[in-house]
Amino acid sequence: MSFTIIEQATPRLHRSELAVPGSNPGLFEKAAQSAADIIFLDVEDAVAPDDKEQARKNIIAGLNEMDWGTKTMMIRINGLDTHYMYRDVVDIVEACPRLDMILIPKAGVAADVYAVDMLVTQIETAKKREKRIGFEVLIETALGMANVEAIAQSSRRLEAMSFGVADYAASTRARTTVIGGVNADYGVLTDKDASGNRAYYWADQWHAAQTRMMVACRAYGLRPIDGPFGDFSDADGFTAAAKRAAVLGYEGKWAIHPSQIALANGVFTPSEAEVTKARRIVSAMADAAKAGKGAVSLDGRLIDIASIRMAEALLKKAAAMGAAA
Repeated sequence: MSFTIIEQATPRLHRSELAVPGSNPGLFEKAAQSAADIIFLDVEDAVAPDDKEQARKNIIAGLNEMDWGTKTMMIRINGLDTHYMYRDVVDIVEACPRLDMILIPKAGVAADVYAVDMLVTQIETAKKREKRIGFEVLIETALGMANVEAIAQSSRRLEAMSFGVADYAASTRARTTVIGGVNADYGVLTDKDASGNRAYYWADQWHAAQTRMMVACRAYGLRPIDGPFGDFSDADGFTAAAKRAAVLGYEGKWAIHPSQIALANGVFTPSEAEVTKARRIVSAMADAAKAGKGAVSLDGRLIDIASIRMAEALLKKAAAMGAAA
């Protein structure tokens, strides 16, 4: 049995991650006033090539001149396969002490993260930057998923991974309908019953990929975050996708529209019943420790050290959410 202790990434509230195009600064104020935990100002996919330079300037002005409160502020840079990336990093990191994190798109191998880490480290040293930049990577290609465990160990700056379902679908040639949604053709047909009837049940074509990324994150102390749900008019579809991710162990989900923020926060906020049960577990284990017991039963179920760790993690998250509110 392994007792290896993996250091956990910098803790941050990460229920909702709002995408805001850097080319549209008119949206910045609304984003700042929103209930999103994390905001990323985008210079990649949401910005046309001719607008990228101006988007950088907009982001620099926005980060330096606006009050973003206690939100975690992040930028999504362009991919390493473009000539835009180095200027995204240099211009914005040098000029913006408010910046907390960088989102690296299309991470394919561990060296992709190292390359950005090297550049950021030099900037931090040269500028005597006080706040250390954290990283989130997008796993959105077949190559990235094939190397997800190595990427998870690539940098001490790395805090989180997001599953980028749209580009992942393109990379794997998957047949998809709504970005982040399910496909009616991906399902299970039952055997015939006594009357000769057969039932058909839809399944989730992203389950295997999401599970693999989640395991890599949890194995190496990172936060797994689910990516976008494209149809922002379908609140039920978004909520269903978010709940599937939450059940797997994900900590949050992207919001590509302000209407999705409350939905994500609702799904990934522990319920009052969950918090109450966690408190009871901690209390029961404390009583057991005083009595010299290593385990105790609560409501007819065994509670051990693993149970108390899960309960303590949930209570810490609930406390962070209370502070944010």
